[in-house]
Amino acid sequence: MRRNGAHVDLEADHLSPRRGGASAADQEQAEAEEGGNLRKDLLLAYKTLGVVFGGLVTSPLYVYPSMNLASPTKEDYMGLYSIMFWTLTLIGVVKYVGIALNADDQGEGGTFAMYSLLCRHADIGILPSKKVYSEEEPLLHNQSATNRRPSWLGRFFERSITARRVLLFMAILGMCMLIGDGILTPAISVLSAIDGLRGPFPSVSKPVVEALSAAILIGLFLLQKYGTSKVSFLFSPIMAAWTFTTPIIGVYSIIHYYPGIFKAISPHYIVRFFLRNKKEGWRMLGGTVLCITGAEAMFADLGHFSKKGIQIAFLSSIYPSLVLTYAGQTAYLINNLNDFSDGFYKFVPRPVYWPMFIIATLAAIVASQSLISATFSVIKQSVVLDYFPRVKVVHTSQDKEGEVYSPETNYILMVLCVGVILGFGAGNSIGNAFGVVVIMVMLITTIMLALVMIIIWRTPPALVALFFVPFFVMEGSYVSAVFTKIPEGGWLPFAVSMILALIMFGWYYGRQRKMEYEMANKVTVERLAELLARPEVQRVPGLCFFYSNIQDGLTPVLGHYIKNMGSLHQATVFVTLRYLLVAKVDERERILVRRLGPSGVYGCTVQYGYADSLCSGDLAAQVVSHLRRHVEAAAEEAARLEAAWNAGVVHVRGKMRFYVGEDAGWFDKIMLGFYEFLHGICRSALPALGMPLQQRVEIGMLYKV
Repeated sequence: MRRNGAHVDLEADHLSPRRGGASAADQEQAEAEEGGNLRKDLLLAYKTLGVVFGGLVTSPLYVYPSMNLASPTKEDYMGLYSIMFWTLTLIGVVKYVGIALNADDQGEGGTFAMYSLLCRHADIGILPSKKVYSEEEPLLHNQSATNRRPSWLGRFFERSITARRVLLFMAILGMCMLIGDGILTPAISVLSAIDGLRGPFPSVSKPVVEALSAAILIGLFLLQKYGTSKVSFLFSPIMAAWTFTTPIIGVYSIIHYYPGIFKAISPHYIVRFFLRNKKEGWRMLGGTVLCITGAEAMFADLGHFSKKGIQIAFLSSIYPSLVLTYAGQTAYLINNLNDFSDGFYKFVPRPVYWPMFIIATLAAIVASQSLISATFSVIKQSVVLDYFPRVKVVHTSQDKEGEVYSPETNYILMVLCVGVILGFGAGNSIGNAFGVVVIMVMLITTIMLALVMIIIWRTPPALVALFFVPFFVMEGSYVSAVFTKIPEGGWLPFAVSMILALIMFGWYYGRQRKMEYEMANKVTVERLAELLARPEVQRVPGLCFFYSNIQDGLTPVLGHYIKNMGSLHQATVFVTLRYLLVAKVDERERILVRRLGPSGVYGCTVQYGYADSLCSGDLAAQVVSHLRRHVEAAAEEAARLEAAWNAGVVHVRGKMRFYVGEDAGWFDKIMLGFYEFLHGICRSALPALGMPLQQRVEIGMLYKV
């Protein structure tokens, strides 16, 4: 068994009783396996530097420049450093490393993984009829059988459709905030890095920096279609160089400028900061929150690494690197009070300025690539799981499932990123926008974690309160501060995230209503036999491929088709496409066929992996080839199949549309109308299967809500 990318059952054999105790060979084998696991975790920890922590570790580039400080004092900087230290410690170490990484859904992390986990352990799907919980589902955290019964909070969600809708929308919004992160991280990271040119060359203007940053990002987006495999091996070394050089400069700055900076770790500096600055201090939280930007990636990217690898990387390198780097920056600023607008490059010693400029620029590009790739992955997962309208998704690697490219998503991201740079320009304006995304996704994670604790882990209420109250107050304070920045640029990511969340929520709701109708009105094999037995129904020559979304039964469109057409083809194959999370499906398992009862009626499941191409070869010919082998023992049936194939092929796709009547509720009128609009503009449900256009037929059917 694997969990979070690491073996969890390695000790099973060593715990079993043996005569005379464990031998020296057994002990050596156990030690070797433990050593192998440690090496694997250390290797994964190294790889996370270039993928998971790109956004977090490059935050020193823009945190201080994003703050609108007015005549700052030494005490202000001490208070700001104290706030950043405790934010990194509480949110980074305690919340994410200590708690959130345990709330995975079969190794996957992120807000939507937690929502999926909740749905499997309580009946809180968006539709009352959508029972997601399974009695066979293995229990987490060694829960007893009595704990399978829903908790009081689980029962509340089961009773309230409004609460279930809010919970789903919140989970979707958290995922969309990550996409918003994919818009802003490239913009603010590259812009802040290239801004280093203005130190040695004051004549370089802001518009020149913006144009250079936009050109770098356009080049980066244009390269996406080639995949990142060819350059990904450089990601971790670049980020390792950044992670380990910035704290060295930080230590130098501490010794050189203000050795007593670590006094600021005392929380009383935070109290004094707010007592002294009052409302302005509260508003400055919108800048300090950027020190934890990218921390959500620790949880969201859990499926690609191991929990232990992420924990090792954060605690051994990322956390101490950020603490020392911010300490060095603050020590410099205490002696140069008004240099905060260029708070990173000013504290870099002159002899290493240009090497650090190169490393910073490369690190910013890597951080941008990581978030762009993560956005592609989120969109792809949403499309596969039917949470997002269908867009084109291309796998750029034969080996890595997560390496995907979406042309539509790529160019929309490019336009938005370049628009952010050219429209906002200054780093503090983009920082205002960035803060909204950063803290909103963290607050949503806190709420979802509390629900997991209560509904699944059955944590005692006192411990839940001990977690929820402090983090909700802290992150709520940050949210209230960054919301004041909405008129100053914060509206952009919030608007983009809300639009994406509404699209995903509307699409998912419509798809689930459609699936609910199909399952409730599916045509059984017995019902199909009754329809075909009617004298007015004729079997016409030819072979028909009828595409369906459901595997347990036949689509209701079939009944609609037979009643209106009064016929069914001599040979009819009901085809369902099944996506599997493997690179390639073995050719022997690609096409599975079976008889469905009535003469000449077959079921077919086409299975494909993420690296398979569905348009390679003639799918119809491949299916018929499998059917020939399936019926070769029955000479008469084989002859009928051959005659149908020779008479001609037709591909039928049912297109079910909603008819929203006047008696429907206002929620259905809005959401299903929105779904129909999305359905009309998105790509076809069937990929290009190589079928000639003249063989395609669409059958429409209205479903009254």
